[in-house]
Amino acid sequence: PVLVTGLLSVLSALVVGTVIGTMAAYRRGWLDDLLMRAMDIMLSFPAILLAILVVAALGVGLTNTVIAVSFSMVPTFARLARSIVLTLVHEQYVLASQSVGAPESFILLRHILPNLTPPLIVQATAMLAIAISYASALSFLGLGVEPPTPDWGLMVSEGQRLIFDAIWIPFFPGLAITLTVLSVNYLGDGLRDHLDPRLRNR
Repeated sequence: PVLVTGLLSVLSALVVGTVIGTMAAYRRGWLDDLLMRAMDIMLSFPAILLAILVVAALGVGLTNTVIAVSFSMVPTFARLARSIVLTLVHEQYVLASQSVGAPESFILLRHILPNLTPPLIVQATAMLAIAISYASALSFLGLGVEPPTPDWGLMVSEGQRLIFDAIWIPFFPGLAITLTVLSVNYLGDGLRDHLDPRLRNR
C-alpha cells in the first residue's frame, strides 16, 4: 500500500499541478494571480502538516491518504510547471504558431507539453520518495491505512513496543522504507542525468 499510495499520490499531484501551472502561466492576468496565491497559501504550511489536516478532515483509509498526500504536493508541481511555461511561451516556435492563428489547444499539446514533460518526470521521481515517506508517516501515526491492510509504517508503529524484546519486528519494515526511498532517489538522479542534455553531454 505504501508504494501504491506514493505512485497514485504523485500521479494525481502531477496532473493537477501541471494543469494549474500551465493555465496560470499561459493565461496570465487575474487567473495567474488567483491560482498562484492559492498555491502560496498551501506552501505556507509544512507539507506533512497539510496532509495530516486533510486526513483529519476526510478520515483514515487508503483513498483519503492518497488525496491528502497528493494535495500537499500539488503546489510543487504547479510552481515548476508555471516557471517552465513562462519561458516556453516566449520561444520562437510558440510565437510563430500564435501568429498564424493556431488554436490554443494545439500550441499546448504540440509545443508546450512535450518540452514540459522531462523536467516534470524528474520532479515526479523526487516527489515519489517524499510521498512514500509521507504515506509511511501517516500510517505510523494511525492516520493512514487501517488494519488488517499490510503497511510498512503501520508495522513500525505496531512493532515499536517490542523494540527491546524483538527489534527485528519494527526494524525490517523501517529498513524497507529506507531502501525504497533511497532507490527512488537514485532513479531520479539517473533520469535527471539522462533527460538533461547539459548533463548528458559532459
